[in-house]
Amino acid sequence: MRRPEVTRYCKLKQKEVVNIADGRSLGFISDLLIEEGSGQIQAIVLVESCGFLGLIKPKELIIPWRNICKIGDDVILVETDLDLCRA
Repeated sequence: MRRPEVTRYCKLKQKEVVNIADGRSLGFISDLLIEEGSGQIQAIVLVESCGFLGLIKPKELIIPWRNICKIGDDVILVETDLDLCRA
Protein backbone atom coordinates (compact mmCIF):
# COMPACT_ATOMS: atom_id res chain seq x y z
CA MET A 1 0.00 0.00 0.00
CA ARG A 2 1.40 3.37 -1.07
CA ARG A 3 1.64 6.19 1.44
CA PRO A 4 0.01 9.45 0.33
CA GLU A 5 2.34 12.28 -0.66
CA VAL A 6 2.59 14.93 2.01
CA THR A 7 4.29 18.30 2.21
CA ARG A 8 5.06 20.75 4.99
CA TYR A 9 3.59 24.22 5.37
CA CYS A 10 7.11 25.69 5.39
CA LYS A 11 7.62 24.28 1.87
CA LEU A 12 4.22 25.47 0.60
CA LYS A 13 4.74 29.05 1.76
CA GLN A 14 7.95 29.30 -0.30
CA LYS A 15 6.13 28.59 -3.57
CA GLU A 16 4.78 31.41 -5.72
CA VAL A 17 1.02 31.25 -6.35
CA VAL A 18 0.02 31.96 -9.98
CA ASN A 19 -3.51 32.38 -11.37
CA ILE A 20 -3.72 30.41 -14.62
CA ALA A 21 -6.78 32.42 -15.66
CA ASP A 22 -4.56 35.43 -16.46
CA GLY A 23 -0.98 34.30 -15.69
CA ARG A 24 -0.70 36.81 -12.85
CA SER A 25 1.49 36.15 -9.83
CA LEU A 26 -0.64 36.41 -6.69
CA GLY A 27 2.18 36.17 -4.18
CA PHE A 28 2.93 33.61 -1.50
CA ILE A 29 0.85 31.73 1.06
CA SER A 30 0.63 33.54 4.40
CA ASP A 31 -1.83 31.22 6.15
CA LEU A 32 -4.12 28.22 5.76
CA LEU A 33 -7.79 27.82 6.69
CA ILE A 34 -8.28 24.38 8.25
CA GLU A 35 -11.59 22.74 9.13
CA GLU A 36 -11.38 21.95 12.83
CA GLY A 37 -13.44 18.75 12.76
CA SER A 38 -11.74 16.97 9.86
CA GLY A 39 -8.37 18.72 9.81
CA GLN A 40 -8.73 19.27 6.05
CA ILE A 41 -7.32 22.39 4.44
CA GLN A 42 -10.24 24.46 3.14
CA ALA A 43 -8.35 27.43 1.65
CA ILE A 44 -5.02 29.17 1.26
CA VAL A 45 -4.62 32.78 2.35
CA LEU A 46 -2.40 35.23 0.49
CA VAL A 47 -1.62 38.84 1.36
CA GLU A 48 -2.15 41.14 -1.61
CA SER A 49 0.26 44.06 -1.57
CA CYS A 50 -1.46 47.38 -2.12
CA GLY A 51 -0.40 50.93 -2.58
CA PHE A 52 2.88 52.78 -2.78
CA LEU A 53 5.42 51.84 -0.09
CA GLY A 54 2.79 49.75 1.69
CA LEU A 55 0.88 52.80 2.92
CA ILE A 56 -2.46 51.14 2.25
CA LYS A 57 -3.44 48.19 4.44
CA PRO A 58 -2.83 44.94 2.56
CA LYS A 59 -5.85 42.83 1.65
CA GLU A 60 -6.18 39.10 2.08
CA LEU A 61 -7.00 36.80 -0.81
CA ILE A 62 -8.73 33.60 0.27
CA ILE A 63 -8.50 30.90 -2.39
CA PRO A 64 -10.48 27.69 -1.82
CA TRP A 65 -8.37 24.53 -1.86
CA ARG A 66 -10.55 23.14 -4.66
CA ASN A 67 -9.25 25.96 -6.91
CA ILE A 68 -5.68 24.66 -6.73
CA CYS A 69 -4.86 23.01 -10.06
CA LYS A 70 -1.28 21.88 -9.45
CA ILE A 71 1.39 22.11 -6.78
CA GLY A 72 4.75 22.08 -8.53
CA ASP A 73 8.33 22.27 -7.33
CA ASP A 74 8.40 26.10 -7.28
CA VAL A 75 4.86 27.22 -8.12
CA ILE A 76 1.27 26.61 -7.06
CA LEU A 77 -1.16 27.02 -9.96
CA VAL A 78 -4.68 28.16 -9.13
CA GLU A 79 -7.69 29.04 -11.25
CA THR A 80 -9.85 31.66 -9.63
CA ASP A 81 -11.80 34.89 -10.03
CA LEU A 82 -9.93 37.34 -7.79
CA ASP A 83 -13.02 39.47 -7.16
CA LEU A 84 -14.58 36.50 -5.35
CA CYS A 85 -11.45 35.83 -3.27
CA ARG A 86 -10.91 39.18 -1.57
CA ALA A 87 -11.65 38.98 2.15
